[in-house]
Amino acid sequence: MAQHIRSKPPEGQKEPHRVGGHRWYEDAIAIGLGTLMCSFSVALLTHLGLITGQTAGLGVLLSYVTAWEFGVIFFVLNIPFYLLAYFRLGWVFTLKTFLAVAVVSVLMQIMPQMVQFSALNPWFGAILSGSLAGAGLLILFRHGASLGGIGVLGLYIQERTGFRAGWFQLGVDGVIFAVALMVLDLPLVAFSLLGAIITNMAIGMNHRKDRYIAR
Repeated sequence: MAQHIRSKPPEGQKEPHRVGGHRWYEDAIAIGLGTLMCSFSVALLTHLGLITGQTAGLGVLLSYVTAWEFGVIFFVLNIPFYLLAYFRLGWVFTLKTFLAVAVVSVLMQIMPQMVQFSALNPWFGAILSGSLAGAGLLILFRHGASLGGIGVLGLYIQERTGFRAGWFQLGVDGVIFAVALMVLDLPLVAFSLLGAIITNMAIGMNHRKDRYIAR
């Protein structure tokens, strides 16, 4: 996992308090909050007929062209990435990620009964969805978890090379949106791309080695 970049304080000054080392209940609250925000983000997208990026975007796209529910598809798509997470990022990260993916899968099964929209502007919906997803993923990342899939691969690449996870995921999203053009109308893909750009900008600007990254 990522190591904090720390320099010795000037002579005579106390060493600053180290950020990180969350307690188990702090991780539990963070995973609950992060997954709730991400799940609501997907609910906004699916109501508008939009998609998102990464593994969730692939899951939404497949849910549009198959009879399967998003929650089931999302859970299944993430299974191969748990091996990468375990061998490269550790069992604690893998367990937290598994729990986060499971919570999102369950929330997306019950979300239609919990939240319904009578009117939602696509511009506002895309911006709000992208913002919620970015904030939710940052919460998960900073507590040593992710929503699996491309997120795991992006975090691994960032830890090994320094190439930011957000920029890597933005490139993957470009491929997903290119495929989406074969399924969705161009305006819907454009709205979806707006939301994905906002999500990945939030991650790219805030999840960095020279800033706070929790173990």
